[in-house]
Amino acid sequence: MSHKLQELLEYLKTKGSIAVALSGGVDSSMLLMACVKALAREKVAAVTVSSEMLAKVEEDDAKAIARLCGVRHVILEAHDLDSEEVVRNDEERCYYCKKRRFQALIDWAEENGYAHVADGSNIDDAGDFRPGMRAVAELKPTVISPLEDCGWSKADIRAQAKAWSLPVWDKPGAACLASRVSYHVPLTPERLQTIERAEAALRRVLTGQIRVRDHGAGLARIEVEETQFSVFMENRERLEREIRDAGFTYVTLDLRGYRTGSQNEMLTK
Repeated sequence: MSHKLQELLEYLKTKGSIAVALSGGVDSSMLLMACVKALAREKVAAVTVSSEMLAKVEEDDAKAIARLCGVRHVILEAHDLDSEEVVRNDEERCYYCKKRRFQALIDWAEENGYAHVADGSNIDDAGDFRPGMRAVAELKPTVISPLEDCGWSKADIRAQAKAWSLPVWDKPGAACLASRVSYHVPLTPERLQTIERAEAALRRVLTGQIRVRDHGAGLARIEVEETQFSVFMENRERLEREIRDAGFTYVTLDLRGYRTGSQNEMLTK
């Protein structure tokens, strides 16, 4: 066992009982397995917050990981779009959303006898504009970020997830559907469903990181990895038709390719 893993497990043992915020991605999945290895299974729960902003494929992955880890799994309905602060989709949307969600997680944990809520933040998350991390920080010490606290990077997490044979170890990073919508374009269930359908169409043909960015007025800006440009163009007519069928009017391909947090680029202009 590596020193870093030993340190993480010892950290988790000191927490007594933990409800892990399980999104279905590699970070929270690896953290859930670490909690199982550090604590008795009855001291660990997986809680997935479900709303219009979570793609169904993410919820399905979360269910599969919870079954693999053999822990109690609860789906909490968030109703994110009940919040006017979330719906207006300004630069602080992620803060408002995270604050609501993690407060709901804390309430659930307290009602069910879990001492802490753990999220999958890691040390690489500090490199982008992430107001949601401020919300998590404000809810400490009940909310903990074990991977970040113990110095785990994304590469460390993927390597350990692979060592534990977690099926999501190489899953591309994901974010909620709202992160695809340009700031100040209001969020609606229909808009989020359109994005989800369009990304599903792309995934049937392309691999790697895929984002459909909604800039309003029916405009979709497609981000894929540069290695997929030729595949996209080979299937351009089909993909354009399916994205338009999903609900967009105009379809564009971003020539810079996929990059984390590209919607935040407008904040510097």
